[in-house]
Amino acid sequence: MTALKDKIRTRIASDGPLTVAQYMSICLADPDAGYYATKEPFGQEGDFITAPEVSQMFGELIGAALLSAHDALGSPDSFQLVEIGPGRGTLMSDLLRMAALRPAFLKAARLNLIETSPRLRKIQGKTLARSPLTPDFRDTFNDVPDGPVLLVANEFFDALPIHQFVRTGEGWLERQVGLDGKDELAFGLGATRLPDADVPASCSKAAPGTILETQPMANAIAEEIGNRIARFGGAAILIDYGYLKTAPGDTLQALYKHKYDYALAHPGEADLTAHVNFEALGAAASRGGASVLSTMTQAEFLLQSGLLQRAGALGAGKSHKEQEAIRDAVERLAAPDQMGDLFKVLAVTQTGLSFAPFDTAP
Repeated sequence: MTALKDKIRTRIASDGPLTVAQYMSICLADPDAGYYATKEPFGQEGDFITAPEVSQMFGELIGAALLSAHDALGSPDSFQLVEIGPGRGTLMSDLLRMAALRPAFLKAARLNLIETSPRLRKIQGKTLARSPLTPDFRDTFNDVPDGPVLLVANEFFDALPIHQFVRTGEGWLERQVGLDGKDELAFGLGATRLPDADVPASCSKAAPGTILETQPMANAIAEEIGNRIARFGGAAILIDYGYLKTAPGDTLQALYKHKYDYALAHPGEADLTAHVNFEALGAAASRGGASVLSTMTQAEFLLQSGLLQRAGALGAGKSHKEQEAIRDAVERLAAPDQMGDLFKVLAVTQTGLSFAPFDTAP
């Protein structure tokens, strides 16, 4: 029994079952016992390793893409450089190392990190202590000052709460977390029904028991990003694991000490995520008024951005062991059976703007 599980059980017993979205929010964000408030999720000692922790090449190549976007914007003399969900600050540190090759980019940039965790803010500040830009910490994207924006978000949207609906004879009913006969956490169904107008055509003939996920919070933030870019100009690179087209399926998962775990087993001690619907994410950004460029796999993005060339330069003159580690990192980041195909990369821009390697309209 975790402290948070006991807290959740008490709440359910008092107020009734939780939606999956409410359960995720409590598990991840409870101020006293939530995962991000109490755990160190990143790296070998945490529960998962993100791409920036695999190799410096990941952040450097994102930096190269943002330099390309800055050029395409006409090299504005002032813009907001933003990262949402900056982890330990590793990606931004590597991005700024690449950006240092372009002094005008750094001179124009105002660095904003969207982070609500005081603990993570301290870690990010320490990571970026010797970087050329000092971050301003913001609670939300809306707190970023006006002006053109160049934004990156890596493995941010997957941690936002989702809703799940189950196909029944009465329509799509919302999945909930309640208590079973032994007073343990268990999934069940509530009375809330997904309106027929909101059921995608691809799911209209789904079999009973099929699960359909919606991501209203992720879509709302994507729409905010699209609206900001439409108003002031700029571009965003959004990276996460997910799927290109809306489809049914249960993608809610827990990671506990680098292993998959039952989602109800260790609330507050395991990371909870869900795969991102990139079709819905892009549609939301478009509703905000921005343009959406072709969505790539992470492998396509990195290889077209020069991953192999960067790996060769990084390994030149290094020991065999160091070169082997670089090759392993390339494999981890870009191989189809590792991060290469599972992760997708979406570019959002102002109307009429494209930049390398996103040079094909949807």
